[in-house]
Amino acid sequence: MTGGALPDLQLYIAGDWRGRSGRDTQPVFNPATGQPIADLPLASAADLADALAAAERGFAAWRATAPEARAAVLSRTAELIRERADAIAAIATLEQGKPLGEARGEVIAAAMILDFHAGEAVRNYGRVLPRPAGSRSLVLQQPVGPVAAFCAWNFPVINPVRKLSPALAAGCSVILKPSEETPASAIAVMRCFQDAGLPGDVAQLLFGDPDAVSRTLLASPVTRKLSFTGSVPVGKHLMRLAADTVMRMTMELGGHAPVLVFDDCDLDKTLDTLVAHKFRNAGQVCASPTRFHVQEGIYDRFAAGFAERTGRIRTGDGRDAATTMGPTANARRPAAIEAMVENARSAGARLLAGGGRGPGPGYFFEPTVLGDVPLEAAAMNDEPFGPLALLRPFASVDDAIEQANRLPFGLAAYCFTENGRRQNWLGDAIEAGMVVINNVRTSWPDAPFGGTKESGFGSEDGPEGVAAHMTTKAIHAS
Repeated sequence: MTGGALPDLQLYIAGDWRGRSGRDTQPVFNPATGQPIADLPLASAADLADALAAAERGFAAWRATAPEARAAVLSRTAELIRERADAIAAIATLEQGKPLGEARGEVIAAAMILDFHAGEAVRNYGRVLPRPAGSRSLVLQQPVGPVAAFCAWNFPVINPVRKLSPALAAGCSVILKPSEETPASAIAVMRCFQDAGLPGDVAQLLFGDPDAVSRTLLASPVTRKLSFTGSVPVGKHLMRLAADTVMRMTMELGGHAPVLVFDDCDLDKTLDTLVAHKFRNAGQVCASPTRFHVQEGIYDRFAAGFAERTGRIRTGDGRDAATTMGPTANARRPAAIEAMVENARSAGARLLAGGGRGPGPGYFFEPTVLGDVPLEAAAMNDEPFGPLALLRPFASVDDAIEQANRLPFGLAAYCFTENGRRQNWLGDAIEAGMVVINNVRTSWPDAPFGGTKESGFGSEDGPEGVAAHMTTKAIHAS
C-alpha cells in the first residue's frame, strides 16, 4: 500500500486561502509508513496580525447576525460534512492513522454536534426579573468575543468542530489552530464552513510554531476567550499566558481514566466492550479507559479474557479493511509506551499481551496488557496515551473508589456493576467530569464533555458548550 498524498495545505485568513509561497513549511507524515505526505505552510507574524484583525471585524458582524442565520450556517455545514464524509475520513486516516471505520464515525459525530448547536443558537435565552410597575431588570446572555482555539491531533475532525461549533452558535468569531501533525482534516472541515456561507472574517484557520502563535493570540486585547484541548503541561502554560488579560477559558486536558469492574458484572459483555474501547484510536483518547481495577474474585478470569481478546486485534494501515487498530500518530508515542512497559515490568508487572513495537516502518506498537501493575509504576501515574491497559485487583468498594480518585486527574471514569445502589454511590463518590456506568460512551452532542481537577474545567458539547462562550449581563431600567 503506497504512502498516498494529502490535498494542498493552506491557511484560511480573512476569507482567503494562503499557501506555501513566502512562508516557512514543515512536513506532514503518514504514521503508517513514517513517510512525508505533504508540506504545511506556517503562519508568519503578518498572517497572525491579519487573523486577529479579521476576528475583530468578524465578531462585530457575527454577533449582530440573527440567531436563525447562524443556525442555518451550522446546519448547512453539517449537511456538507455528511456529504463529504468518505473523503474527509480518508484524509483523517492518512494523516492520523486510525482505521477508516473509526474515522468515518468521527466525521458523522462531528456533524451531529453541529446539528445540536444549530438548535442551541436560537435558544440563548435571558430572563426578565420581577420589579415594581414601570421598571425592568433583564439578564442577558451575550457572546464573549473572539476565541483563540487550540486542539490536539488525536481526533482531527471532531476536535476542530468542537471548537468552532459552540463558539459560532454563541455569536463569537474564532481563530483556530489545530495540530500541525493533522492539518488536512481541519482544512476539509473549514472548507465545509466556507461553502455553507460562513463569512470569511468569522473563522480563521492557521498553523505555525505553537509557542509563537499562542503568545501572539493570547497577548492580544482582541482575544477574549481561550479554548484548549491537549496535555496538562501545555494547558497550564496557556492558562498562565491567558491570565494576563483575564480572559475566559475552557480547558479540556488529559486524563488517566479508572475502570472499576465488580464481581456482579456481566463479565463477557464487559470484556467485549472494554477491549474494543481501550484500543480505539490506538488508545490515543483523553477519556480512554486505562487503569483497570478489578474485584479480586473475578480478577484472574478478567485478566485472561482481556488478554485473549487483545490478541485478536489486527494492527495495520488504517486504510486496510482488515485493520482494527492503526499506528500511533507520531514517532514519539511508540518510544514513550515502550519505556512505560519496561518500567512497569521492572517494578513487577506481568506482561499478558503485546509489549513491543509493531512490524514495518510506521509508528506501530502492539496492543499491550499488563497485569498486577504496582502503583509506583510510571504508567499508573502518568497517562500512557497509547495502546496500553493496566490491570490491578481490589478487595472492597472503598478500595476501588480510593484508587479511582488517587490521581490529580478527573476527566472520565467507568464502572461495571449490576447493583443499582452501588451505581448511585459510585456516581456520587468518583471525582470525574464524566462517570459512565455499564457502557463506555462519554461523548454525546447534547451532554457536557469536560473534566475536573487537573483534567481541566469548562465543558464542550451540550448547551454547556455554548454557555461557555457567553457572558452574563444585568440591565436595570426605571
